[in-house]
Amino acid sequence: MSTLTLAMRDSATMTRRQLKRLLRYPSMTVQLIITPVILLLLFVYVLGGTLGNGLGNGSGGGRDAYINYIVPGILLMAAATAATGTAVMVATDMTEGIVARFRTMRISRASVLTGHVVGSVIQQLLGMAVVIAIALAIGFRPNATALEWLAAAGLLTLFIIAVTWLAVALGLRSPTPESASNAPMPLILLPFLGSGFVPTDSMPTAIRWFADYQPFTPIMETVRGLLLGTHIGNDAAIATAWCAGIAVLSYLWAKRTYNKA
Repeated sequence: MSTLTLAMRDSATMTRRQLKRLLRYPSMTVQLIITPVILLLLFVYVLGGTLGNGLGNGSGGGRDAYINYIVPGILLMAAATAATGTAVMVATDMTEGIVARFRTMRISRASVLTGHVVGSVIQQLLGMAVVIAIALAIGFRPNATALEWLAAAGLLTLFIIAVTWLAVALGLRSPTPESASNAPMPLILLPFLGSGFVPTDSMPTAIRWFADYQPFTPIMETVRGLLLGTHIGNDAAIATAWCAGIAVLSYLWAKRTYNKA
């Protein structure tokens, strides 16, 4: 059996371990899903009428327009929130000695991290599906074709992979699970400091500059354009570049940290 085959087999085993952990302790999964859902309901039903009237651009205004606008930001927030759980699980494995035990076994070293990543990606995709289902139930009305849905799903998956590898690296660098739970916190704030909840042209100049050039904004604008038919421009290329760059750099950071631990 080749080295690659063994690595794939070990990675599959570690992925099953992560999925069984998620099934055995569902409270974290529920918490990571319910947080963006609560924010979705809060913004739509409490603030949606007022914020929707300020969107302009022929959106029609009101709560119906705002729920269409806000869903891409909520989806990215869901992934950023789930990154917290990933970082905590990685830090827990590192501090409780399970990784040291794995290193005494004849398994691929890379499979431990790969299992965390694949398990988290599956968890986040299911979480996003729940968020989209609830959004559709309360009035989200995309007009995307099947191909546009597929493109949006592909970009979101690439984003999840990037955020997950970053969370793994942060978890490896954290001395305790408690500190790991705080490390991804800035990711949760980025949709607010971008075009996730209001257009960036409504922001003060300094904040608008940051909002326009931070990585979450082109991703949200691309997903919004694919699902709702708004203008995308070069946001798709920028979003893909951001996701790929974050994924590669985070993977290299995580690999180096794990090998030195």
